[in-house]
Amino acid sequence: MSENYPNQPSDGGPRVTLLGRFFVLAFVAACGWGAYRLYIARSGRVARTDARAGATASTPSSGDAPSAEIGIAYGTEKKTWLEWAVAEFAKTDAGRSIRINLIPMGSLEGAQALVAGNEKIHVWSPASSLYKDTFIQDWTLKYSKPPIITEESLALSPMVFVMWKERYDAFKARYGELSFPTIAAALGEKGGWETIAGKGDWGLFKFGHTNPNESNSGLATLTLMAYAHAGKNRGLGARDVLDPKFQEELKTIEGAVTLSGSTGTMMREMVLKGPSAYDAVFVYESVAIDYFKSAAGRWGELQVVYPRQNLWNDNPYYIIDAPWSSPDQRKAADVFLRFLLSEPVQKEALAHGFRPGNPSVPVIFPQSPFVQYQRFGLRNEVGSMCEPPKAEVITNLLAAWQRSR
Repeated sequence: MSENYPNQPSDGGPRVTLLGRFFVLAFVAACGWGAYRLYIARSGRVARTDARAGATASTPSSGDAPSAEIGIAYGTEKKTWLEWAVAEFAKTDAGRSIRINLIPMGSLEGAQALVAGNEKIHVWSPASSLYKDTFIQDWTLKYSKPPIITEESLALSPMVFVMWKERYDAFKARYGELSFPTIAAALGEKGGWETIAGKGDWGLFKFGHTNPNESNSGLATLTLMAYAHAGKNRGLGARDVLDPKFQEELKTIEGAVTLSGSTGTMMREMVLKGPSAYDAVFVYESVAIDYFKSAAGRWGELQVVYPRQNLWNDNPYYIIDAPWSSPDQRKAADVFLRFLLSEPVQKEALAHGFRPGNPSVPVIFPQSPFVQYQRFGLRNEVGSMCEPPKAEVITNLLAAWQRSR
């Protein structure tokens, strides 16, 4: 007679004790727990890898800086400096959570793009505040509010004539000085350099500036032509622009001038192609400084001449109160502005020929380009500075220029 045990089947099949069942359940639970821990470990490694990969673009590493992406429409004369600054900013804690998109545009082109509603632009940094009044009028007419939240000057640069030294010496011997009236006289010489200096093989006298409908330096050229003719430094009015003698001088110059869309491009063409491209150009001082060494090794030395009436190109940084800008984007724009005004970044601007906007950064010291390149005519004192004219004067200047063409 056999003994009967609890949980033992009576049909003679396999018998499993309670203890055996416990071990089976424990084994299954252990396998499940191990699989879960393996999954968590692998997921953690993936998450950490993903976080490292995205840190430079979107992972905030500073509690004060927002995570944002902004676009800056800027005058191309600042291209080298700003590209360097953006790369350096990306290495900072704030820069790891802010993406800066540089959008190269002519100064007037940037203003017009903003008024047209280009949502990629959150900051406008033209070469000068010369077109500011016109921009404010156009923006306010469309959006019924002022456009600028914050504005600061990043760096300064006056306007200069740049001429090949050999030709400048010949020009000065004939006309006494390099100025807009003497340029008009040289452009009017039908015999060109033969009449000017007995140098027939030099061809016609060739002068260049940028397109004033697109570039700030072109608009500055027209403004200084008008100021020079009026013989004053402020209060340029429509009457000065419409003066028949000024209109005649403007027509003489603009009828023969070689236009360029970009100040940097024009200066590069002058250095690349030599006197066959330009005898003289009117550009930013900073742009001329950037090309001194290159020119000397190709076609000879350049000569810088400061006009009697001049303008500060103050390279403003305008944070725009645009409908498409978020609070985080405006804050990010301000964070980058503070970086640009810091001493290390301002010193780099000086290396590219700009006069720093931060007054604590010196300009005159042995390694400064304003000391090293004095032989080319550079000087710290630049003469009498003119005030930017009102929007209606700018409008009349551009209209007069169009008619002179």
